[in-house]
Amino acid sequence: MRIKKFIIPLAVMVFVLIAISCERDNNYLPKPRGYFRIDLPEKAYVKVDTIEKYSFECPQHAVITPDPYSPDEKNWVNIEMPQFKGSIHLTHKPVDGNLGEYLEDVHTMVTKHLQKANGVHDSLIVNEEHHVYGLFIEMDGKGVATPMQFYLTDSTKNFVRGALYFNFLPNNDSMQPVINFIREDIDHMINTFEWK
Repeated sequence: MRIKKFIIPLAVMVFVLIAISCERDNNYLPKPRGYFRIDLPEKAYVKVDTIEKYSFECPQHAVITPDPYSPDEKNWVNIEMPQFKGSIHLTHKPVDGNLGEYLEDVHTMVTKHLQKANGVHDSLIVNEEHHVYGLFIEMDGKGVATPMQFYLTDSTKNFVRGALYFNFLPNNDSMQPVINFIREDIDHMINTFEWK
């Protein structure tokens, strides 16, 4: 009998607490979508001196391969980064009064990506000591196929164009840490770039 005296008030109190705690909150906001953590390798560079027309320092975690689509072009290479499923394509062309055409091609390639870009940032490249001049172009936007492009020239004999591509449907919001990491590698490549 004593137990019934405690059970009924206890049950009522538990029911009241549950009813009070179940009050609806109309200010609920869903959590933003999360992305997988990406482990980035340590920064280390090696000199690439096997290309006939130019040399530079490349990230140690990258692999240099000849361009499979242009086997006759010995100065065209891909800097493969398998852990990121991406690569930097480098193409070399000789300059013989046609520098304007090459520059127009670069601007045409950038224009193709403007539909998906939220913003375009460019910065001038000038290295008087090694006669390396050019432009670095970075495109912001979730679906931009190539977030970074650049060209380098000595303005008299050589022209190199580079572009970063990923081997999957781009989602640059989730890839932003990788893009920032590779940007540092590209900056290092450009700063160590020399003509032969």
